[in-house]
Amino acid sequence: MTIEIELKFIATPEAAEKLTTNLAAMPHQHVAARELTNIYFETDDNQLRRWDMGLRIRGVDQRYEMTLKASGKTVGGLHQRPEYNVDLDAPDLDIALLPAEIWPQGTDVAALQQRLEPLFSTHFQREMWLVQFADSEIEVAFDRGEVAAGEFSEPLYEVELELKQGSRADLLSFAAKLIDMGGLRLGSLSKAARGYQLAQGNPPRPLRTFPLLKIPAKATVEQGMINALSAGLNHWQYHEEVWLRGNPAAKTSVLEALDALRQTFSLFGALVPRKASSDLRQKLTRIEEVLTNDDQEAQELCFSFASVEAQLALTHWLVESQWQNWLDDKNKSKLQGSFKRFSDIMLSRIAADLKETFVDVQLFNEFQDKATRLNRQLLAVHLLAGAYPAEEVNNWMSSWQTLQHAIHIQQERGLNTLVNQAVKQVPFWLNSGASR
Repeated sequence: MTIEIELKFIATPEAAEKLTTNLAAMPHQHVAARELTNIYFETDDNQLRRWDMGLRIRGVDQRYEMTLKASGKTVGGLHQRPEYNVDLDAPDLDIALLPAEIWPQGTDVAALQQRLEPLFSTHFQREMWLVQFADSEIEVAFDRGEVAAGEFSEPLYEVELELKQGSRADLLSFAAKLIDMGGLRLGSLSKAARGYQLAQGNPPRPLRTFPLLKIPAKATVEQGMINALSAGLNHWQYHEEVWLRGNPAAKTSVLEALDALRQTFSLFGALVPRKASSDLRQKLTRIEEVLTNDDQEAQELCFSFASVEAQLALTHWLVESQWQNWLDDKNKSKLQGSFKRFSDIMLSRIAADLKETFVDVQLFNEFQDKATRLNRQLLAVHLLAGAYPAEEVNNWMSSWQTLQHAIHIQQERGLNTLVNQAVKQVPFWLNSGASR
């Protein structure tokens, strides 16, 4: 088994020539383009997908390799997954050749083999460079071709950076240098994810509401912060993809993701000094300002240097735990404290703030002025309340969401009644108060 660490970009067709020119100026070894074919396998009920596994056979120059990628971690476009590879004499699937311990306990491997069928395939040319950068060796692969499943297909243009030797920080720094050339955006969707979508008939990707974040009961404050920032980044990248595929309503969800990131930095601002995230927050603010321009096209924004730089900077900040360099011993200790206890305190403050904000408001334009604050506080509840039963959380939020909707549709009557209903709700959290 190896732990594959790679960064994936979606590229425009025009990026190929620029990529070649940029890499030629660096110390490197070049490998000419080769034809690659990958056949992905799955059961009729998507068992591998449910285990967060991907299984393929790759053919290159009459040589074949079976690869299983197990459940791993993706932050931004940085993918870290256990990978198992087995050389094959022919393109015949035989999962008994994989280590037995990779399968969930109780798996009948022989029965699983019988259920696996080809689901989709990728066909592309891969050109590669092995680049020396700082103290690391990084493989750059440019893939161009298509992903196909039955009658459905879509073009494939990807740049993958894989760390062969050295540090993850060097990989991310190299990526920051590479995006200067333009035509790249971070890709959280793997080839397999796109293949599964095509195999299902390529339905339009739906808009998603921002999730109520789930986190283990004994999670630390630091884990809660990482979880919240990762969720914001995932929400951003997912809806960026939906926007690029022709749904303009996804732009609002991208803005919601940026709001969630803003709220996360605010929630944890007492523990992580603002100067630790100052540069990153400035990058995010610039993207928000551009997005508020109604004339902004998806292709222009999503492939812009500012957008890609911000996503890459956030990815780097997360995976390298860059806030740690700014913490004193006291705040380091607080970050290792109970996230649930932290959430109880912050939820009490949010409830008190909402009450103070709305309880004496009379004029409709005042409600409109305070709508943004309401939106952000409800996002904060999504970030904090995952340790509680979802039904209790949703019941508490529903009254505030009714007020939120009424303001949005410019319903001027009955708003004070909605406020009174909202502030009288019994807290679902441990009502610790701000002083605890």
